[in-house]
Amino acid sequence: MKKVLIITPHPDDETLGCGGTILRHLKEGDQVYWLICTTITEELGFSKERIEKRAAEINRVNQAFRFTGFRQLGFPTTFLDQVPQNQIIEEISKFLTEIQADTLYLPYRNDVHSDHANVFDASISCTKSFRYPFVKRVRVYETLSETEFGLRTDDPGFKPNLWIDISSFLDQKVEIMKIYQSEVADHPFPRSIDCIVSLAKLRGSTIAVNFAESFISIKEAI
Repeated sequence: MKKVLIITPHPDDETLGCGGTILRHLKEGDQVYWLICTTITEELGFSKERIEKRAAEINRVNQAFRFTGFRQLGFPTTFLDQVPQNQIIEEISKFLTEIQADTLYLPYRNDVHSDHANVFDASISCTKSFRYPFVKRVRVYETLSETEFGLRTDDPGFKPNLWIDISSFLDQKVEIMKIYQSEVADHPFPRSIDCIVSLAKLRGSTIAVNFAESFISIKEAI
């Protein structure tokens, strides 16, 4: 049995990046925990109604996946680059150490959203073997609308080296993604259901299955 921690900058990253893989882990009897690093507040310009709706969506997604555990850190969304990194590291470290996760899923460092870069940097600080010997696997997921728009000239691009068959879980992933009503729109919107299915089909073709999610494995200790 694995203890898996999905670390996300924002709610919906978990479903877009590794929703099918989460469902597969749970089906196989693994414990899966969800950590959201940011939140929205009125001080950031969000209405009370929007805040309540987002909280309800998070609760529904948590229940839909049936995560083993869940925590939201509450750092301000879109402003992680203004939060001292040691604070982010400390909070991630607390949860990681508490649950003793052996498998981590992180956002891609070169995603267009700066929050993703900050979460990756803070999370990777919590994978040192001499401080976190229980961490055996570290995998980086791709997030539609973030990864493919990271057009930095020095970015080599998202080049996966690990593919996970989610053919039995794609439909459920899509239904969970629909919970985020304000985050999904019709094609050619990048977080459309068409795009989610198309990416899964493309990744599946690489390993001769119907649908897959792909990752960059940066640590795999057996």
